Amino acid sequence: MRPLLLCILLTWLLAAPALASDLLILQSSRSPVYSEALRGFHAAARNNEQPLVLSDYAEVDVQRLVREERPRLVVAIGDQALIACRKIREVPVVSMLSLSLSQKSQPDHVGGVTMVAAPGRYLDLFAQLGAKRVGVLYDPKLSGLYLKRAAAEAEDHDVSLTLEPVRNSRELQGKLEKLKNEVDLLWLLPDSTVVTTVNVEALLLFSMTQGIPAVTFTGQYLKNGAAASLDIDPYDMGVQTAELALSLLRSGPYQKVPVLDPRKIRLQVNDRVLRKLRLKVP
Repeated sequence: MRPLLLCILLTWLLAAPALASDLLILQSSRSPVYSEALRGFHAAARNNEQPLVLSDYAEVDVQRLVREERPRLVVAIGDQALIACRKIREVPVVSMLSLSLSQKSQPDHVGGVTMVAAPGRYLDLFAQLGAKRVGVLYDPKLSGLYLKRAAAEAEDHDVSLTLEPVRNSRELQGKLEKLKNEVDLLWLLPDSTVVTTVNVEALLLFSMTQGIPAVTFTGQYLKNGAAASLDIDPYDMGVQTAELALSLLRSGPYQKVPVLDPRKIRLQVNDRVLRKLRLKVP
């Protein structure tokens, strides 16, 4: 074992003597959102173990850590924690606050709670806004699986999705041109190829100049001109993840870990934009 890895393991083990043998919690970094989700997790699971925060160390061999500590289940908070678990095969991995959980197909032993509202929640909102033609710019590698679900449900909501693939962020402006006069709502997904700092300005400018609402995944864009957003609740996501983890522990080994949609979603609206567009959300 290399000296650096040995130092990391010893430091962590000494700092967390109360760690329950059933769970190993890995946290990508120190973030208020992660802390709030972990607070919900602890409230539901009724345990006090602290996570191993990966950003605190230069290197952590998670696979070796699992072999030596032998937890029955690993909880991964954030994308980096989930990536660090990619070689684990011995135990189930339950993830939360990881975008990649819904962006890529997962092996049977990996699951958890995604951080994007279920497509049906958005489609319900589009229907309430009277939108029939919804435009979406997306990277197939990042949002393809999610939009496949949305497309399968859209007809039941009397909504038509116009999907424009964007494989490079520099393609966005040209793709927006294709949507002119073709859609009556713009849907922004948490897609890092499409939603960059520069592109968000272009997307929201498009919605304003076209006189159509933009619906996003976070309320932070409301102040920039988005009409509405469906935000996750980190605390309840932690509770939901804990309930899933406890259910798996009770059920025993060798079961498939499900990928669940977050159950608690908060609608936020920009009243000024809705009034200007003469729209109303119940």
